[in-house]
Amino acid sequence: MDYDAELKLFVDGAWRAGEGRDAQPVIDPARGAAIAEVPLASAADLEQALVAADAGFRAWRATDVEARAAILHKAAALLRERTERIATLLTLEQGKPLVEARGEVAGAAQLFDYYAEEAKRAYGRVLVRPTGTRSIVIRQPAGPVASFTPWNFPVYLMAKKLAAALAAGCSVIAKPPEETPGSTSALMRAVIDAGVPGNVAQLVFGVPDTVSRTLIASPVIRKLSFTGSVPVGRHLMKLAADGLKLVTMELGGHAPVMVFADCDLERTLDMVVPQKFRNAGQVCVSPTRFHVERSIYDRFVAGFAARTAALSVGSGLDPATRMGPLANRRRPDAIEALVGDAVARGARVAHGGARFGQGFFFQPTVLADVPLDADVMSTEPFGPVALIRPFDSEEEAVAEANRLPYGLAAFAFTENGRRANRLGDMIEAGMIGINSFAISVVDAPFGGVKDSGFGREGGPEGLESYMVTKAIHQA
Repeated sequence: MDYDAELKLFVDGAWRAGEGRDAQPVIDPARGAAIAEVPLASAADLEQALVAADAGFRAWRATDVEARAAILHKAAALLRERTERIATLLTLEQGKPLVEARGEVAGAAQLFDYYAEEAKRAYGRVLVRPTGTRSIVIRQPAGPVASFTPWNFPVYLMAKKLAAALAAGCSVIAKPPEETPGSTSALMRAVIDAGVPGNVAQLVFGVPDTVSRTLIASPVIRKLSFTGSVPVGRHLMKLAADGLKLVTMELGGHAPVMVFADCDLERTLDMVVPQKFRNAGQVCVSPTRFHVERSIYDRFVAGFAARTAALSVGSGLDPATRMGPLANRRRPDAIEALVGDAVARGARVAHGGARFGQGFFFQPTVLADVPLDADVMSTEPFGPVALIRPFDSEEEAVAEANRLPYGLAAFAFTENGRRANRLGDMIEAGMIGINSFAISVVDAPFGGVKDSGFGREGGPEGLESYMVTKAIHQA
């Protein structure tokens, strides 16, 4: 399939490219070859985007909520109509299998539909006061937003920020990743074609540090929303502190999975293996550290390795593929180093363990008996690597789950109801799945604790994150 994408910036209602702007190659990760070039925003582009966002916010916040909702519903409908084209672009530039890419576009459409309706429920409250006086609490849009999103789920994560911010009445300057410009540009085209004004939703690509410093330093921007790594999140928070910006940070994770002997072992294995290798493990909530009760440990490792060996790995365009390449040339190098360190420290390779083929492919890898001092036990691999260790008690499993500074997602498999309640209370994570991986859903909050960030996206909490609270007292 051809990479049929028109790559441009969208600033103040105009699609822009060329005109002396710098450009960056877009790489097909299945072949490791350039397939296009994405233009990078100039300083003038960013300044014009800021001026436009300021004007757009004043008009959009005054737009009737029913009108905003109708536009967001239209954006959802357009995404569904254009699913095949957007999904193909996503697979070509990011690598994930087409079936996963289609699911990502469907999830993005669902977000626009959800927030179209949730915008109508941004209620305030009336306080009890003496007769003849009134005190009310209302919520209002925070102001122009700068959003920064990563390459692992570029369409869904950009939509998660756009849909909620637009529903709240904010204008948005979206800065998606340069690695995946075709699919994110297609998302923005759907939003604009649906009727969002061109100064309310804007799209810029560029040198990340230049774009972030320029946008965050501007007094126009009132809110920063970032999804990405912990180090970059810390850096952006420091920039935002100078202007006292509102901040949402959805950062990294290193999700533990506690597997108890009373679980349905075969069903558990059938669930965990596809989840581990979804998007080649490039998922912030990917199950990664498997802590397995000792009495079922050997059977778990053998079953995990056998199911992993049966996975079809190849180009995401092949309908038979269940795991595609890693998204960029940095990832195989990083995974290779982490696996090599773990093996050198005593980990056993139950399956995989090496890169292969053309492009950025790395075998789905299962490591057993991984020592705690291996780098990969403390560093998020963000790739197709499962780490398995035994435990002897519930207390030991919980202590290991909570050992790291990350606290995004955690999972547990048990048929003991009292244990499930205890684990829900004791595990330090923003989201916990017990006998389930369904934790990223539109009507539930998504976000972490500790080094995994703060603030929430999804659900009513996601709308609230783009609003400020005002109390009005009248005598």
